[in-house]
Amino acid sequence: MSNSSQSLALAPANLAVAISNPGALGTIEAYISAVNRLPMLSAEQEADLGRRLRDQDDLDAARQLVMSHLRLVVSVSRQYLGYGLAHADLIQEGNIGLMKAVRRFDPSRGVRLVSFAVHWIRAEIHEYVVRNWRLVKVATTKAQRKLFFNLRRMRPDGQTLAPGQVDDIARELKVRPEDVSEMEVRLSGGDCALESPQGDEDAFTPISWLSAEGQEPTQVLARRDRDALQGVGLEQAIESLDPRSQRIVRARWLRDEGGATLHELAEEYGISAERVRQIEAAAFKKLRAALAEQHEALAA
Repeated sequence: MSNSSQSLALAPANLAVAISNPGALGTIEAYISAVNRLPMLSAEQEADLGRRLRDQDDLDAARQLVMSHLRLVVSVSRQYLGYGLAHADLIQEGNIGLMKAVRRFDPSRGVRLVSFAVHWIRAEIHEYVVRNWRLVKVATTKAQRKLFFNLRRMRPDGQTLAPGQVDDIARELKVRPEDVSEMEVRLSGGDCALESPQGDEDAFTPISWLSAEGQEPTQVLARRDRDALQGVGLEQAIESLDPRSQRIVRARWLRDEGGATLHELAEEYGISAERVRQIEAAAFKKLRAALAEQHEALAA
């Protein structure tokens, strides 16, 4: 076994764990320092390990190929630090891409693993960035992802693009100007906190109106029906009564300046106060029945 292979075979066991969790060594700096101390493989060593993995499914060969290229993932991941995502997370996703590349590596094609793996590493990091940069995805198709990463790089200081700049970028990237403008709008948007920061009770945030019970659809419909019954619906129900019943209901309950008493209406119609009360009770019963029919009609 060569010196490089011996060094890889003797690498700390916890570094192997750190491939899937760069924070396992304590700090990201400790992880980077550890992977940078691992030796690189020569072309002959790499080809031999690749053949062992391909022909014998040798997992130790796969481990050595992965370990010797961890520094490549660290290098590629640094290019994506401007997206506000944790470096350890970027490295972790890149390591997944590296392992996928090692599994597909074929030394008989005469291509070094580093040239092959870099595309897989970037693909995994790209997917992670697009998936986690915003709550709402800004790019879903392959073309949109390509435009997303290129446009972030080409926008001067993140400023709004002038029409001429949009056309120049569209020509360079071989896309439509409308696609550039749409992606610029997506990049310019930001996430909005649903709730106010802790301790800031005066701040007005979306949760303030999202939780308003009065705007819940069933509440809105109930208010609409109630308003309809109390307005036009009530008037129609009253008009279905006989004239004397209408007069008693209106005089008792619908006058602005105080309702008439039972004795006043009894004197007006030449009947007893008890008889006025009975007519009023019968009128209310008919009104409730008429309003119930209207409510059923509205619900239907």
